[in-house]
Amino acid sequence: MAQIIIDGALPKAFNLTRKELKEYAKYFAERSARRGGFLMQQVTIILQDDELSNQAHIAIMDVEGATDVITQPYDPMPGEADGVYGELYVNCERALQRSKGAWTAEKELLLYIAHGMDHLSGADDSNLSDAMRMRRRELKWIRDLERNI
Repeated sequence: MAQIIIDGALPKAFNLTRKELKEYAKYFAERSARRGGFLMQQVTIILQDDELSNQAHIAIMDVEGATDVITQPYDPMPGEADGVYGELYVNCERALQRSKGAWTAEKELLLYIAHGMDHLSGADDSNLSDAMRMRRRELKWIRDLERNI
């Protein structure tokens, strides 16, 4: 089972505890690993705002501007178990801005985490059909999660 580390502040506006967020991230990591056919070893989720997202976006992808989630995979270090290691830079400020009606800020935040986990397992959204496939899968994961909590 993947080790999930949560770093950064979780704004009080979200109706989630850090413990809940960690459990939901584990759920997405398990589904992502199953889809990819490998073990998800460790994922650090860095919660940030637009300013920090912009900084991470420049540093990691050399692209200016805040975004919803940035996925940074890593190869295992010598001596570490095989599998996926990575970081997800998740923009809490953007999730709060984009929530509307029944689509809550919590769901938007979970979508970002599911999307990042999907990328860690090798999913690619560089063309429209792949992006739509990813979105359908991630929304299914969120619906399945809601049924199980």
